Amino acid sequence: MYKEICHKMVLPPELKKVLFESSAEIVMPETREDIVRFALGGKMQPTFDVSYDVPGKGNVREVYVNLCKNGLAVNYDDIYMRRRDPDCMVVADDLPTDKATHEARYGKPFEPIRDETFTWLAEQKELIVMPFMAGNESVGLGYEALLVAPSNASFFAGGLSDLQGFIPASKIRDMYKPRAIIYLAPTFRHTHYNGQQIVVHRRSYDMHEIFSYNLYPGPSAKKGIYGVLLNIGEQENWLTLHAATAHLITPYEQVFTILHEGASGGGKSEMIGPMHRLMDGRVLLAKNLVNGVERHLTIMDNSELCPVTDDMALAHPKMQQQLETRKLVVADAEDGWFLRVNHITKYGTDPATEDLTIHPKKPLIFVNIDGAPGSSILLWEHIIDEVGEKPYKPCPNPRVIMPRRNVPNHVDYPVEVDVRSFGIRTPPCTKEKPSYGIVGMFHVLPPALAWLWRLAAPRGHDNPSIVETEGMTSEGVGSFFPFLVGKMVNQANLLLEQIINTPSTRYILIPNQHIGVFNVGFSGQWVTREFLARRGGVRFREGALTNARCPLLGYALNSMKVDGQNIPKYLLQVDLQNEVGPEAYDQGAKMLSDFFKSEVRKFLTPGLNDMGKKIIDACLNDATVEDYLNFIPKM
Repeated sequence: MYKEICHKMVLPPELKKVLFESSAEIVMPETREDIVRFALGGKMQPTFDVSYDVPGKGNVREVYVNLCKNGLAVNYDDIYMRRRDPDCMVVADDLPTDKATHEARYGKPFEPIRDETFTWLAEQKELIVMPFMAGNESVGLGYEALLVAPSNASFFAGGLSDLQGFIPASKIRDMYKPRAIIYLAPTFRHTHYNGQQIVVHRRSYDMHEIFSYNLYPGPSAKKGIYGVLLNIGEQENWLTLHAATAHLITPYEQVFTILHEGASGGGKSEMIGPMHRLMDGRVLLAKNLVNGVERHLTIMDNSELCPVTDDMALAHPKMQQQLETRKLVVADAEDGWFLRVNHITKYGTDPATEDLTIHPKKPLIFVNIDGAPGSSILLWEHIIDEVGEKPYKPCPNPRVIMPRRNVPNHVDYPVEVDVRSFGIRTPPCTKEKPSYGIVGMFHVLPPALAWLWRLAAPRGHDNPSIVETEGMTSEGVGSFFPFLVGKMVNQANLLLEQIINTPSTRYILIPNQHIGVFNVGFSGQWVTREFLARRGGVRFREGALTNARCPLLGYALNSMKVDGQNIPKYLLQVDLQNEVGPEAYDQGAKMLSDFFKSEVRKFLTPGLNDMGKKIIDACLNDATVEDYLNFIPKM
């Protein structure tokens, strides 16, 4: 039966041979319940081990899956597999790329390994073949795709189906032609790649193959498909932004939309999440790390929050044209969201998300969260990375895959963006230990400077989503370079053209974790969101803004009032903090400037937009805020 359905598809000859000439059985899901059953070995048993025979290692268990009341608890034995390796992508084709090629990194061509992959798949007892859609079909940007995997790894298929939206077997049309195919072969990380979580992209002009040699869905089911959309957009001149988008309706029925970009850990998911409050209803705004003094806010009425995108935002110019607007227009590129919940460490931290996951409409898939068979999975029960002596070290990357349809008030249609923000994780900054943690509560950026922030895209301090890295590093153009298969200069040009062509959208910069000596977590982000929504954006009266002491930070606010309460000026302008002061601030500014210069210089390559070259030259020559404003004057 399933082979007959596969015969409807237009498939590569190597895959046809696997599906039609090998002894491997084929299963295809008709319902999500089928996927859950496949993930537990074909029957609803309490626990299931995902293991494989690996030459020289014997039987290796990669994952164990527990059936709980509210979903599947998926956990990895190898701690390294619990976070995305930022260097996992390699490219194995002759099309233009800035990424490491397979031959350059490993000294050998990929084609023989590709052949071995098909042989390995053909040797499996049973394969799951799952058609799905990449992108968003409802806005005309949906692309047919396919997963081929050993059926004992069907939890991976479940995660992919929730993230992208699978197509039931009975709904497959004749001549179904995948634009992208994911091949899953977990043992190859042991046999060919020294245990690394490698994902190989192999492009042609009408097919994008992803060979996923690991079982963590981040690099392939999520970011791999992001790479597919970026590749299509690079061919067709449009962008998929690395962004969360929140549509807000204020207590005064004013509508406001903010799109928040940034590297992993930059606060995207938090931007579409509710403001966290203490038990008495107050908001803990900031805590001084030196003297322990806390600042609180009392915000009586929140704006109504309507999430639009969580991580991937389609930004095709045709949507802007259809709405006849001068603002950026975006729609969601995903069917579900890969929510990181490391901030939820106890009951009551985030009641809305806790309620969605404890009592879901259908069983969810949880990753890196402990859940005994038959129990309810609780978001604050993160799997432990290191036991040893107490305190134990929990995994910093617990996740739940949340189908968008489960999220209250979610928006399914394209929206106009009023404010486009960029997030950065910042460390503490003090006189004794200066750092780049000099960013105030938020800064207003001229459009040209906003473009530079998207080129430099600092990954920032203490990133929980990826394997640990030292110091400040860049996540590259648009903050999506780790997922980009093509040329970063092409994406830089598209970003600049997009900014020029959306002159009615404004730009800000928002830090999280620290503002100078103050620990803020994501509270500054939530308060800024509420502040801007209530005042309708970032148009300020004369004198409300001042040039930031560091030109790369654009303009700082002279004052900020939320629900009748003044935000201390030292949270708006970090050099005013006694524990920081001008000298330490300037040292942090130099760190930021040196980092920017080293990153943006990389874009001075043939093909860069002429205006882009002028903006980068200005940065390298320590431009002022006014210099940046003159490149693309605000409308």
